[in-house]
Amino acid sequence: MRNVTLAATQMACTWDTEANVERAVGLVHEAASRGANVILIQELFETPYFPPDEKRELFALAKPFEGHPTIKRMAALAEELKVVLPVSFFERAGNAHFNSVAIVDADGRVLGVYRKSHIPDGPGYEEKFYFNPGNTGFKVWKTRYGNLGVAICWDQWFPECARVMALQDAEMILYPTAIGDEPQDRTLDSKEHWQMTMRGHAAANMMPVVASNRIGSEKSDSTTLNFYGSSFIAGPSGKLLTEAPRDKQTVLTASFDLDKLRANRASAGFFRDRRTDLYRCLLTLDGSTPPV
Repeated sequence: MRNVTLAATQMACTWDTEANVERAVGLVHEAASRGANVILIQELFETPYFPPDEKRELFALAKPFEGHPTIKRMAALAEELKVVLPVSFFERAGNAHFNSVAIVDADGRVLGVYRKSHIPDGPGYEEKFYFNPGNTGFKVWKTRYGNLGVAICWDQWFPECARVMALQDAEMILYPTAIGDEPQDRTLDSKEHWQMTMRGHAAANMMPVVASNRIGSEKSDSTTLNFYGSSFIAGPSGKLLTEAPRDKQTVLTASFDLDKLRANRASAGFFRDRRTDLYRCLLTLDGSTPPV
């Protein structure tokens, strides 16, 4: 029996980076006090979500992975509380820029970095101006409390991403997120679609899925984005186990027996009965079968 307690968090952000980081630290403390072992903070929590505006001066927000001050702060916190922390940050690597997550183990060791693979480009979410497509590939991290698959926001809409992490022996999948309304049509509300997509990943791969979103209204030069929170933890059947409100700072937790879930995955046959010989069309954009 390997029991793990997962936590999702959500909060509002301002342009006071130090205050944002301290607010995140407070959420980690609260989650740890409730027994959480793996605690997820939302995407790009150091600042407001800046991609609505294409401003070259905002590239100054990016910092290198090595020596990053917020990662160092969170590594010390992880060691203190004996928790695992994925830490979202805006990364500069030479002349490239990435939307990244550093994985910190429960002893404070920084295991490495994942760079967001799928980069959106649309009204209010013009990330292609700021971020190169990630070049790390999908990764799974062996931590004190199990094998973590971690991807970022837009990645969560792609079943291939979740399945690759599951095939790499992930035991849980975590998605730090920043999503809200759509500036081109304020009547659109993707919250149910957003949750249902990830709940499908949980069900298809028979493992917990955690999503941490931000809350609040953030005004930029071009628009105002209203983030809808609704962070959640889904169980291995896709059932929604716990969900945050749209507008309140929140910590959620749920516990799982990873050994039991592994046995359930083996007996269900989802991975046994895969037909990899029939899936080559997934390597193409139009569904055609690539030449051998």
